[in-house]
Amino acid sequence: METRSFAEYLRALDDEALLSLFALRPDLVSPVPPEMSSLGIRASSAPSLARAVDSLNEWQFQVLEACAALTEPFTEKAVIALTDTSAKFVIPILLDLALIYGDSKAFWFPNSLREVLGNEPAGLGPSSMAKLSMAKLEEAPESSKKVLERLTWGPPRGSVGDIRNPGPGIAWLLKENFLIPLDQRTVVLPREVALNLRGGKVHKNPQPNPPLLTGTSNKEAVVDRAAIANIATVLRWSEEILNFWSEEAPSSLRAGGLGVRDLKAAAEHLGVDENCAAFIAEIVFLAGLVVIDADDRILPTHAFDLWLTQDHETRWRTLASLWMITSRVSGLVGRADSKHISALGPELDRVNAASARKLALGILSANPYLTPEIESFLSLNKWRAPSRRSSTLQPELVQWTLREAEWLGITGQGALSKYGKRFLAADDVLGISEDLPKPVDHILLQSDNTAIAPGPLEIEVARILDSIADIESRGGATVYRFSEASIRRGLDHGKTGDEIREFLRKTSKTPMPQPLEYLIADVAKRHGRLRVGNTTAYIRCEDPSIITQILSDRKVEGLGLRRIAPEVLVCEHEANELIATLREAGYMPAAESGSGILLSGPKLNRAKSRPRPPRIIGEIESPTPETLSAAVRAIRAGERSSKKQTSLRDVAAKALGSLPRTTANETLDILNKFIAEQRTLSIGYADNNGSATHRIIDPLSISAGSLLARDHGTGEVQSFRIPRITGVAPL
Repeated sequence: METRSFAEYLRALDDEALLSLFALRPDLVSPVPPEMSSLGIRASSAPSLARAVDSLNEWQFQVLEACAALTEPFTEKAVIALTDTSAKFVIPILLDLALIYGDSKAFWFPNSLREVLGNEPAGLGPSSMAKLSMAKLEEAPESSKKVLERLTWGPPRGSVGDIRNPGPGIAWLLKENFLIPLDQRTVVLPREVALNLRGGKVHKNPQPNPPLLTGTSNKEAVVDRAAIANIATVLRWSEEILNFWSEEAPSSLRAGGLGVRDLKAAAEHLGVDENCAAFIAEIVFLAGLVVIDADDRILPTHAFDLWLTQDHETRWRTLASLWMITSRVSGLVGRADSKHISALGPELDRVNAASARKLALGILSANPYLTPEIESFLSLNKWRAPSRRSSTLQPELVQWTLREAEWLGITGQGALSKYGKRFLAADDVLGISEDLPKPVDHILLQSDNTAIAPGPLEIEVARILDSIADIESRGGATVYRFSEASIRRGLDHGKTGDEIREFLRKTSKTPMPQPLEYLIADVAKRHGRLRVGNTTAYIRCEDPSIITQILSDRKVEGLGLRRIAPEVLVCEHEANELIATLREAGYMPAAESGSGILLSGPKLNRAKSRPRPPRIIGEIESPTPETLSAAVRAIRAGERSSKKQTSLRDVAAKALGSLPRTTANETLDILNKFIAEQRTLSIGYADNNGSATHRIIDPLSISAGSLLARDHGTGEVQSFRIPRITGVAPL
């Protein structure tokens, strides 16, 4: 029997077919539709169909375009004639996706699918309304044949100067109905003519098989060594950028996000380019380790301190898991045509970002330990997903995915590592903590005011060393450099000169060089002699000669300093600005409170705001088998309820004809009786406008002049005012 209604086709599917459909198109049960009619409307809607079309590969998409070139209903034989014999294996897939429906004899398209595919699928124009004689194409003039050659493989539209005087070639084609005039300047090639000229095939280059992926094979050990190094590096980058922002919190832009200068400063601090810095900023933002607080400052959160206490594998899995599912694309930062897009900003979401990552990593997973050539990889990726939304961005999304997967350590040397493979398989143990170098608790002091950390340092050692030294180079071993500014920073953090020397002697496996000891002693001696506080701001120093020196120093002329006492200067600038300017001029000021207490201590600047990770805009996640089974049961139950309601309405309409009429006493008697018997009845009920309608209800109770009953029309329990009930009648 021919099936013409899409809803009727869905109703005829068994539970197994519905489960398969929902697994392939999870948006159909998000949320679960109440019954089959609603499911049919959702499944034939343009957004849902577009998602389904995006799941097709190149060959499946070409077969679907061939189906669109046929008049409904069409047959499997007709589709194969326009494509290839292998199309018969694609048709069941299109049926499973409900992109076509029907039986073995005839197929139809759901509503809106032609709209999703466009008016000219595969470059084919509309069907001709006139009767055509294809044999006359052999008689076409040379000028007409040239026009046909240009239009044969699409696009089928062409422009003419004036349809009334188009030239001899086009005039002949118009006369024989081989071209259709659309307006005064446009003609289109009919579908039948194009298919004839194409030799009865829809596509010039059918792609039933995927292109081969080429690249360089790597040894497993080489890939895994590179990957574990990348994992250690990305964890260190994440920690360093957050410690850096704890020291020097950048301000967010008015529109939200990280400014160009602050991004550049972070990149210089990490020793990476700005693209990598934007990526690191984004993943710590996704993890809630940093937040833009109420004062528009970008600060680490207390979640960062908790994150540091976790083992390396847990820390890495947190970052990698969020990267896999996020819709934010850090690669857009700094792109030539994306000047107004900033890291941590609101403009980074792209709906197909997560699906692009999943597809790219899936290809790598199917080709273990192969570093693919980028052109080959892009070709295969395009074959796997030819109709992605934002297709112009797709090649860049793929390249950004490969780059970021390498930064994260999912890949090593461009090939999927064992850690990436286990991560994609959702294994409980990835082996990262065991393979990462064990943290060390010592450093090696050098005679040139540097220290070498021969491996990743323990958290407390690294935190103290970061406060008194600057990272000069990174790698398997990290080189720290001590300077006047770094020692002053440690003193600002509450360390004394003696405590810094004691820490270095205790931590270093080599003796402390004398130049470093002198540097610490000199900076500690000068630190705090000059004090800065808020008046707006003042400078206080027990040595009047230093005050005199500052007043005559041209480097600080812009501060507008005024002497109010031999040992005190004041100005209109804030204390933080004043301290920064004096330090740039070579002085060593320290901050003090209004009561004269030196403000020095550990500075773990943390945001007071709770983490607010950005929401994910993207594809709907695949539900579990249990969820799908529950959805099928709910739809079946809703369908049975809908049929029951319809039959009850029909019975009521036939039995009553008009609205029931009973007196007030009869109404109450019948209601009380049916409440006791828990039976269904029909009532006439007047709404606020005075219009009376039939209602089919299950009466529950009467209280305070109102009837509480479940309305079959809505399926909800409602209250009905008894004076508005025109009458009641049993069904």
